Amino acid sequence: MTHVGIVTGAVRGIGAACAVRMAKTVDVLVLVDLDPGATADVADELAARSGTRCQAVGADISDPASVADIARVVAGHGTLHRVAHAAGISPTMASWDRMISVDLVGTALLVDALRPLATAGTAIVCVASMAAQLISGQADPAVDRIIDDPLSPTLLEDYRVALGPAAEDPGMAYSWAKRGVRRLVEREAAALGSVGTRICSVSPGTIDTPMGRQEFEQQPAMRQLESIAPLGRSGNADEIAAVIDFLLSDMASFVTGTDVLVDGGVCAAIGHMA
Repeated sequence: MTHVGIVTGAVRGIGAACAVRMAKTVDVLVLVDLDPGATADVADELAARSGTRCQAVGADISDPASVADIARVVAGHGTLHRVAHAAGISPTMASWDRMISVDLVGTALLVDALRPLATAGTAIVCVASMAAQLISGQADPAVDRIIDDPLSPTLLEDYRVALGPAAEDPGMAYSWAKRGVRRLVEREAAALGSVGTRICSVSPGTIDTPMGRQEFEQQPAMRQLESIAPLGRSGNADEIAAVIDFLLSDMASFVTGTDVLVDGGVCAAIGHMA
């Protein structure tokens, strides 16, 4: 049996760190990112370093045709074993609607496309965010119903109407999209569990990656969050990848349908201050 792994967002940051670790655990590693050239370079370098067969796929995770291509590549190689879905964008990178399309709709498209390939022993981890935890006190059942149907053709309009002017704030859209990812994982755990597949999410806090550094430079609130972290620092990509690696491994064989918060204690500190 040929075990196939997938890492999305594989060119940099958390995705790149996940790829290094996953190359040690699968027979074929499919690396996915938006830039085909950069993805191919990463695949070649990782294959040379690890000896694992790596294939690059340039794909826009929010595009159904691109996601279908990912599934076809996996099916052509063997049995789906591990998935680390790290592809995503943050508030300073795009408009509110693009944020939801990539971070929430893209996750739903990927899980939907991979569901027919999932089998006993398959494990999936989706990257959410501490931001979803931070808005939990603002949770609105009406908005939850909207984000719980991420493949609805009216998702963006329904979201905009439900939130009013606040909907067009990219930071708010990011938080709700990541909340949607966490809720998607909870729902999918029941369906996927029937075939022996596990699915979880991981919610990073402030992380020192290219994306994280861009947020730090443009959003002063990020530095405030770091300043209250009990550990007194930001995390790094490999610290998140290590948690994802554990959740994908047999050591986590009874863990599914849950989110693991990896934020250096920021949410705990905020809760204590409240």
